[in-house]
Amino acid sequence: MSRVYNFSAGPAVLPEEVLREAAEEMMDYKGSGMSVMEMSHRSQVFDDIIKEAEQDLRDLMNIPDNYKVLFLQGGASQQFAMIPMNLMKNKVADYIVTGQWAKKAYQEAQKYGKANKIASSEDKTFSYIPDCSDLPISEDADYVYICENNTIYGTKFKKLPNTKGKLLVSDISSCFLSEPVDVAKYGILYGGVQKNIGPAGMVIAIVREDLITEDVLPGTPTMLTYKTHADAESLYNTPNCYCIYMCGKVFKWLKNMGGLEAMKERNEKKAAILYDFLDQSKMFHGTVVKEDRSLMNVPFVTGDKELDAKFVKEAKAAGLENLKGHRSVGGMRASIYNAMPIEGVEKLVEFMKKFEEENL
Repeated sequence: MSRVYNFSAGPAVLPEEVLREAAEEMMDYKGSGMSVMEMSHRSQVFDDIIKEAEQDLRDLMNIPDNYKVLFLQGGASQQFAMIPMNLMKNKVADYIVTGQWAKKAYQEAQKYGKANKIASSEDKTFSYIPDCSDLPISEDADYVYICENNTIYGTKFKKLPNTKGKLLVSDISSCFLSEPVDVAKYGILYGGVQKNIGPAGMVIAIVREDLITEDVLPGTPTMLTYKTHADAESLYNTPNCYCIYMCGKVFKWLKNMGGLEAMKERNEKKAAILYDFLDQSKMFHGTVVKEDRSLMNVPFVTGDKELDAKFVKEAKAAGLENLKGHRSVGGMRASIYNAMPIEGVEKLVEFMKKFEEENL
């Protein structure tokens, strides 16, 4: 069977050349006689893999020297607890709730201190980003938290909130490496890699060094302390070796593609093909206000649940996979991450036009 166009929100599409390279090295990585899946994380071979991966990520994002790159397990969801455990010195944090993942992070933070919801777009099913230019930032807030790109609802912060000097913490899971980013504007930025970078099972946290201390909430487990992992260079315990190896390959692929400026240009071009069609379609329409649209996740509906289901079923038969919207919102969603070729988006629009003609 030939490969399908995979529009899954995560685990998601990976670059084909990366998959081919990994397949070629599966039995014998660079003459080691072993697969990366089998080798010791304490070996020189793996040490080279993790160090090179980190350096390539630093190059891609221009990460300043006073930030640590941590390859962690537990996914992005574990960071919902790890962040307040490590940062809530005053036991106060402000949360901007623009989707399900920000909401879950906000709920988790309530276990560790006073979490304030200072802005939300829940009143309109998270279909927009609230005005964050003059927020009621708490005087004693340890940090302000956002989820920068909302995978489920398809919104994206185009401008970072005015935190009035407070530390900004951002979940960038579904827009990770999709465009250039000024790391220095954040205290912590982190993301699960399974959306735009690698296979599932890991989160990358980029943490400013002054935030990595032993002064954490009482009872914080050793494994949930940033200092544990920073001091051990992500090798405190056995890391997700194969995932780090695969992410490293994707970092190389991104460099070869021209870096994050080139990816942004490519992603804008891809998204425009789909959004332009949605804006003129008589059957399909997007669910997000135009100025807050994500380049990565594009939700859309027909307005008829039965028609939506028919579309998803027929699209699958046409080799367009995983277009069903998240269970909490229904409809459809096309995730068009870095590795989705432009041809995939063109094929999707072509199919949508045909479906519209046949079903209007």
